[in-house]
Amino acid sequence: MNAVDLARRLIGATLLVRGAGGTIIETEAYSRDDPASHSFRGPTARNASMFGPAGHAYVYRSYGIHLCLNVVARPGEAVLIRALDPTTGIEAMAARRNSPMLCNGPGRLTQALGVRSDDDGMPLDGPELFIGLSPDRPDLLVGPRIGISRAQDLPWRFGMAGVRGHSRPFPP
Repeated sequence: MNAVDLARRLIGATLLVRGAGGTIIETEAYSRDDPASHSFRGPTARNASMFGPAGHAYVYRSYGIHLCLNVVARPGEAVLIRALDPTTGIEAMAARRNSPMLCNGPGRLTQALGVRSDDDGMPLDGPELFIGLSPDRPDLLVGPRIGISRAQDLPWRFGMAGVRGHSRPFPP
């Protein structure tokens, strides 16, 4: 499945990281030929897991500060998990964040869930990291990606309609 299709499909899925998690409510797709993608210039030591098996984690540090969690779609394509509606392990998430804003943004989300650098490349179907797709297909919001300087016009950011907690509002 390509990254755009996977980004749409992950909305409404359950994400658990070592027992803490909830429902994915916002994603962003990055493809192999996308100048905003880490894979655009080919494999490197930093992005190697992005070229690995589908359904594995690609974890990287953004701006040298925050970790970001992605799901590999196919080699060189991945989906950034931007926001989550927390439902499980909320006390642990709150303790890690020390803020009422738990999972509305990729950096907050990974901090709340306790995502680690060594989660990079791990399968997302195991006891440590798990994504379970929902049989339901929620209504989607669609908009341009945010926080990037190239290919900003692509409508590859997806959100669950009718919920709060997106990293930023979607355009009307």
